[in-house]
Formats: sequence, C-alpha cells, structure tokens
Amino acid sequence: MCKIGYLVPLNRNLEEEGSVCKLSIFDGSNVIGRNHIPILDKRISRKHLSLTPSPHSNSAHVLLEGTNPIVLHSGNKRRKLYSEDTATIYDGDIIELIPGHHFFKYHSPKTTHPIRHFHLPNHKIPSTFRLLHLQPLPLWANTSSLSIPDVIQGDIQIAILSNYMLDIHWLLSACPALSKVPHVLLIHGESDGRVEHIKRNRPANWILHKPPLPISFGTHHSKAMFLVYPRGVRVVVHTANLIHVDWNNKSQGLWMQDFPWKDQNSPTKGSGFENDLVEYLSALKWPEFSVKLPSLGNFSINPYFFKKFNYSDAMVRLIASVPGYHSGAGLKKWGHMKLRSLLQECTFDEEFKKSPLIYQFSSLGSLDEKWMAEFASSLSAGSCEDKTPLGMGEAQIIWPTVEDVRCSLEGYAAGSCIPSPLKNVEKAFLKKYWSKWKADHTGRSRAMPHIKTFTRYNGQNLAWFLLTSANLSKAAWGTLQKNNTQLMIRSYELGVLFLPSSIKRGGCGFSCTSNVTLSEDKCTREESSEMKKTKLVTLCGMGRDWLPEEMIPFPVPYKLPPQPYSPQDVPWSWDRQYSDKDVYGQVWPMM
Repeated sequence: MCKIGYLVPLNRNLEEEGSVCKLSIFDGSNVIGRNHIPILDKRISRKHLSLTPSPHSNSAHVLLEGTNPIVLHSGNKRRKLYSEDTATIYDGDIIELIPGHHFFKYHSPKTTHPIRHFHLPNHKIPSTFRLLHLQPLPLWANTSSLSIPDVIQGDIQIAILSNYMLDIHWLLSACPALSKVPHVLLIHGESDGRVEHIKRNRPANWILHKPPLPISFGTHHSKAMFLVYPRGVRVVVHTANLIHVDWNNKSQGLWMQDFPWKDQNSPTKGSGFENDLVEYLSALKWPEFSVKLPSLGNFSINPYFFKKFNYSDAMVRLIASVPGYHSGAGLKKWGHMKLRSLLQECTFDEEFKKSPLIYQFSSLGSLDEKWMAEFASSLSAGSCEDKTPLGMGEAQIIWPTVEDVRCSLEGYAAGSCIPSPLKNVEKAFLKKYWSKWKADHTGRSRAMPHIKTFTRYNGQNLAWFLLTSANLSKAAWGTLQKNNTQLMIRSYELGVLFLPSSIKRGGCGFSCTSNVTLSEDKCTREESSEMKKTKLVTLCGMGRDWLPEEMIPFPVPYKLPPQPYSPQDVPWSWDRQYSDKDVYGQVWPMM
C-alpha cells in the first residue's frame, strides 16, 4: 500500500502534540477508531470513521460510521457530522473525533506548493501580479499575498476608487485609513437603490459617480484604484469588488505600481501607458473637483491631472473597454481589438507558435462560434523573430464544475458570484473548451475564482499574460460589426497586459510610501546589461532555489496545462437546482 498522508494529533490550542504519534493514511479506505489511535475514550467507536484519500488531489472522503458525531474544521468554518454523514476534507483541515475532544489535522504532502517560494524584491514586484490574502487558507497559501490595507496605506491625499459593487460599511472597517483621506471619488456600477444607501452612509467628503452607459445591458465593471501621494501616484488594477467575500474567500488578482511626479523643469514625453490611462479616464466623465495639496499647490482633478506623473517605467500596458460604437482611429483603442493591436507589434519565441490560449473568468456571456473565432484571432496575434505569424491558438476555458462549487470554501454560496445561466453554459459548441479549475499548488482549489486571466502558454512558459476585470462576453470585449469596420462595446472594463518586451529587468522601483528608491546607477546598469530577453514563467516553472535574472514568476493560480472535463463533470450554472448537499449541508438554490 502507498502512504498518502497523516492524521497529525493536535492539542486544544491546535498545535501539534509531539507526545502522540502521527497516524499514517494509505491509499484506499482507512478505518479510524479507538483500536487505531492511542486514546482511551469509549465514545469513539472501534470503527468510528473511514477516510479514503483522492488519488488525484490532496483531499479525502470521510464517512462517519460511529454513533457519536465528529466535527470538521475547514478554514474558519466548522461543520458537525452525524452517523452515515459524508464530507470531503483537504490538506490542513481538522477533525474533532468527539466534539471538543481529540483533534487531528489531515496532512497530505502529496501536492507540492510552489507558491511557498514566490518572493520578489520590492523593485521587481510591479513586473508581475499578486494574489489576494484569503482568511480560510493556511499560511503557506498566502505567501506574498495582499490584503486591502496593504494597498491603501500611507499619506494619501486623493483616492479614486473604481469598481462595480461597493459595501461602504465593510470598506471603512477593512481599511480605516480611507476615512482620513481628504478627497475620495467613488466610481461605481451600483443600482439606484444601492446608491441611496451608500449616500446615506458615506463620509461627507466622498463623491459618488456612475459613468454614462450609452448602450443597454452595459455595466461599469472596471476595478482599479488611483491613489495620489505627496511623492507620486499609485495605480492599482485588480479583480475584486469592494465587498467582504471578494477580498476574503475568492481567488483574486491585483497589480500595482507607484509612479513619481514629473520633473517640471525637464518634462518627460508621454508614453503608451500614459496615453491609454488618460484616454480611458476621460471616458468616465466624472465631475471635476478642485484640491489643495500641501506643499504642491492647487489642482483641478480631471483626467489630464494624471499627465503630471512619470510613467516611463511602467511594467504593463493597459487594456480597457469603453461602451460605444468605435470605428476609424478608435477601432483599435478598446476591447479585444486593443489587445490584438498590441500583440501584433510584438515578437515572441518560436515555442509559442500555435500554442494554446487560456480563457479564465467568472461569468460567461451568450456566445456563438463566429465571435469565439473573432476573439481567438485577436488573442493569437503576434509574430516570431522570423516575422512569421504565431498562428491561431486552441482555446481552453477554465471554469468551475458543479462539484467544485459544492465543495468550495463557501459551498453553493460561492455560485452566486459565478453568475452564468444554463442557456449560456449548455451550448454544445462549448464542450470542447471546458477545462478544470485546479489550484492545489497555490492552495486555491476550493477558493472559487473571481479572478479573470487570459494568456498564451507553452508548458510553464507564458508568451504574455492579461489580468483584467473582463469576463468572456461580447459586452466586455466588444464585437465587430459593419464588415469589421466597427467595434461595439457595452461595458467599462480595465486590465493590465504583461509583455516580455515591456518588463524592465532592473525593475527601477519607486515607492509612494517609502523613501527607498532604487538608485539611478543601478537602473542604468541593469538596463545596459539587458542582453537576455525577459521570460514569463508560472510558479511551477520557476524552480525552487534559484530564479535567473531574466525570468519573471507569475502566480497563475490554476494548473497549466489544464485538465479537460471528464464525462461526469458538469459546468456550473447558477439557475439550476442541485440537491446534493454542499460542505455546509445546503442545497441550491439556498432557502
């Protein structure tokens, strides 16, 4: 028999109890009872429970066979099981063999966790993205992750927060620093009823704005922050709504970079990042307001105010969507046509010729095969060094199954934030795309994805990587019309594109919240020594002990290559009924 893991005895403080031996767990069914553990307690049956590890993951199936209940701890959730009840446990979960007594932690060392080794020096952090810190996960899974106070900190003078959903009470409690910011603008996508609630509970100096939506069924969906400091501006692009569950229970991503004020005596020219940023902010049409910044002077806060910062070291390009009918010079400014135009300018390694594409998101629009080909054409753009096209990539859609949602950290409740109806999910042509959400290496298999990512890859190498608010829909990405001369977009979206050509190997870090700046000599030296092309790699491809200077690790939360659905797997849709109980004993829809 093959040893799979252990049951590790714990004391009442949930610390490992060294005086009691670990109980080995083997493949197949393991009987756990008073004959198998050194505990004299007749409340524990001789065959108290059976535990059967999964051959493909770090989970195990539990069947309670004894007459007395047990308690399972998963993250910060606690569930009691009675005789004949079943459940799934995961690496790090805790079993109380009798409620309040005899604690054992399930440990399955089978799965490696490369995220443990994801550490970058500060000046290199803007060259990749970060995962958000999730409360229920073990410490190793939150390596280098971020919470909202890590982002909104320091002497902020102006905060512009862009999002779809907003819980004002949670935001102020999670980030008390915001209540001290002199000027706050909230750009949102909330309904009129919710806006009235926010207005009644906001601090007096906060301004609310909902951008215009000229085409029906559009939303303001972009998730970003623009934080102005005495030293510069922090630009943040992320995937989480400003609500508790998004920042604590779901797989999410965030990128940020700080930029200094321009030297007014020797003004720098604009950049692609600056032009894209100001053009996008101009489309939001927020009400201009005036501020007086200590030691800096008076300013009108409009989109052109953001031209006062030096973005020459930007590590990404912006990919935004703005509602409207875009043609002529505007055809390639937004949506998937903007992504196409940037990729067309790039050369990639030969290994990415006809390599696959990943579409990973949390809401699926009403799609057809014609649009899927149009979208894939944009994401397949680019050339090799010999000027030949990369060629079309085969797309793979990473989407949670019903079983993934049922066994998730939130149970079926997680499905409310994966809001795709059966009519969109069940289309026959989509079957060839479905791939599993598997995230054991980052500890997030049970943290349902609200993150949205698109990439082209070969093995563990990435040609490029996009972190975005945009789901897979025509509303978000746009659809070509009028013989491909017009792009129609319904919603606002914002994402950041990582390209090997955009990432400076030296990093040249600048911080708005610290006086430490990488020296100019170091920047120059790094840039002049840039002989090898930067490579983007997943955590599984970065190695354990040493990362070459030219490699940038990306904490892609899901496994690559993804595993296709089995015949038994059913893609999640939120308007079906599910009678199998979830990890909290609930069915769906929840009553």
